[in-house]
Amino acid sequence: MTIASKLPAVGTTIFATMSALAAQHKAVNLGQGFPDFPMDAGLIELVSKAMRENHNQYAPMPGWMPLREAIAEKIKFLYGATVDPDVSITITPGGTYAIYSALTAVLHPGDEVILFEPAYDSYIPNIEVNGAVAVRLPLVYPDYRIDWEAVRAAITPRTKVIFINSPHNPTGAVLGPADIEELRKIVANTSILILSDEVYEHLIFDNIPHQSILRYPDLLERSFVCFSFGKVYNCTGWKLGYCVAPPSLMKEFRKIHQFNAFSCFTPTQVALADFLKNKEAYLSLGAFMQERRDYFIQLMQPTRFELLPSHGSYFICARYNQISEEGDLAFATRLTQEAGVTTIPVSAFYADGKDDHVIRFCFAKKKETLEQAVERLLRY
Repeated sequence: MTIASKLPAVGTTIFATMSALAAQHKAVNLGQGFPDFPMDAGLIELVSKAMRENHNQYAPMPGWMPLREAIAEKIKFLYGATVDPDVSITITPGGTYAIYSALTAVLHPGDEVILFEPAYDSYIPNIEVNGAVAVRLPLVYPDYRIDWEAVRAAITPRTKVIFINSPHNPTGAVLGPADIEELRKIVANTSILILSDEVYEHLIFDNIPHQSILRYPDLLERSFVCFSFGKVYNCTGWKLGYCVAPPSLMKEFRKIHQFNAFSCFTPTQVALADFLKNKEAYLSLGAFMQERRDYFIQLMQPTRFELLPSHGSYFICARYNQISEEGDLAFATRLTQEAGVTTIPVSAFYADGKDDHVIRFCFAKKKETLEQAVERLLRY
C-alpha cells in the first residue's frame, strides 16, 4: 500500500543521525541539546511523593490547576503580566507539542507563516502538515539578527503568523528591545498572530533581560507563547511544557489538545506546582549555564575553531575555516569519525541546506565532558 505523504521532504532528523553516529564511534556527543548532569533531587522527591499520595490518574485537560496558578504567579513576578490560569494557560507534553498545537489551531491551507532560518527542525513540518506555507527569511549572518525590512517586504494578505524564537536555537542569538519595537510596529492594526518559542527563557546570559512577549500586552493579545519545563529543570525526558495565550486563542488551542494528548503526566505536574515556589531554582539557571558557556569558550581558545557569540540557550556555534573548506555536514561527520566529537551542522536548520561552514556545539554538559571533548579537538 502506498500513500501520498503529507511531509514528502522529511526524513530522519539530523539529531537522530548524528547521535547514532556518535554511538557508533564512541564519540563525545555535543550535538543533541540535553544536559548530562543530574536534575534537582528535591524535585525528584516531589514527583515520588505525588505518586505515593495517589496523584496517578488523569489531570484535567488544561493541566493541574495548582500548577497553572503557580505559572501565573511566576509570569506576574517576572514580566508584570496578569494571566488567568483558568483560560489562558495549558500544560502540554513538551514545548514542541505546544508549538504544533498552536499552529494547528489557527492555520488553514494557503496561510503563510513568516519564520527565520536557521530554524529548529520542527517548525517547517508543523506548518506544512497543516497545508500552510513557510515563508523563510534568513537571519543576518554571522550575528544572526532579524532584518525587519525583509519582514515588512515578506508580508502579504495571506500572512497569518510571525514565528519568533528567543533565546534562539541553534545560534544563541537573543532579541533586544529594538526588535520588539519593530515587531510591534509591523503587527499593529493587522490580524497577524505571533508564535513565540521561549523554551530557553531562563538560559540567557551576560545580564541581558529576556524580551518575553508576556511583557507586552499589545503583543500578548495576539500571541501563543510556548515554554518548556525540561529546559528549565534539566529534565528534557519529562516532555512537559506549557502554552500561554489570550482566552480566544487558547479556546482554539484546547480544541486541538483535547483530541491529541488530552492531558499530561500528573505526578510531575503536582510536583512542579510545589517546586515553582522556589524562585531561586529558575533564577539561578542563567548564571549556572553561563558558567558552562564561559568554561567551554576558555577551553576552546587554543583550538582552530572560531566561536561565534552566544547570549542564550544550550548552544554555541563555530566556524571551522582554519581547518577545512568542506561542507558542514561532511565536516561534522568526519569530526565524529576521526576526532570522536559529535556536533550538529547548522545547514540542517535551513530548508535549502544553506551552508555557512558553521557547526553547533551543546555546552550544557558536565565540565569533565567538555574537557574530554576539547582534549580531542585540540589534537584535530
